[in-house]
Amino acid sequence: MNVILLGPPGSGKGTQAQLLSKRLESPHISTGDILRRAVGTELGDHAAEYMNRGELVPDAILIEMIRDRLSQPDTACGFILDGYPRTIPQADALASILSGLDREIEIVINIEVPDTDLITRLSARRVCTCGATYHLTFNPPQEEGVCDRCGGALYHRDDDQEESIRNRLLVYKKQTQPLIDYYANLGVLATIDGRGGIEQIAEGIYEAVAAASAR
Repeated sequence: MNVILLGPPGSGKGTQAQLLSKRLESPHISTGDILRRAVGTELGDHAAEYMNRGELVPDAILIEMIRDRLSQPDTACGFILDGYPRTIPQADALASILSGLDREIEIVINIEVPDTDLITRLSARRVCTCGATYHLTFNPPQEEGVCDRCGGALYHRDDDQEESIRNRLLVYKKQTQPLIDYYANLGVLATIDGRGGIEQIAEGIYEAVAAASAR
């Protein structure tokens, strides 16, 4: 199965992509994964120039990286795309790439979570300079405000403040709603309730994928 996962910040999309990847025995491909694999290549070095300046990697470069990644043998029996596409032009480019490989997207999973839940999830995140990440509800440190790994002080990132989270969600909706409509019109969209336990959500996603496979 060739699958795309969509979901707002805090929806657990990355976690669900990893779980689905194990269950389907298909590679989980994220934009970050693609950029890391490209390190040392001409395209990768070109992309790094933009990232080092704090700029977005142009679509033309990213599309070529996607084309190269989806041409690899490990994707022959399917893949799970996470974080791509983000726009209609990227979706059109992906369709063109897959057409050239005689493949197509079979299902797009859209994980929906109310904004109030997302704000609660994201605003409770705490991080350490050593890279450790905690959640005050789901994964709290043993000692409040102190990193279990290095003993350093935990802090609340600026982009995890409520106002910043609301802005991120607005940007996501503005950017992604046309993409949701795009795949709904193609008849491949399945919307999953992203509330509840991780395993419960994973089961809902797998059932949607299995139903699409049976079509």
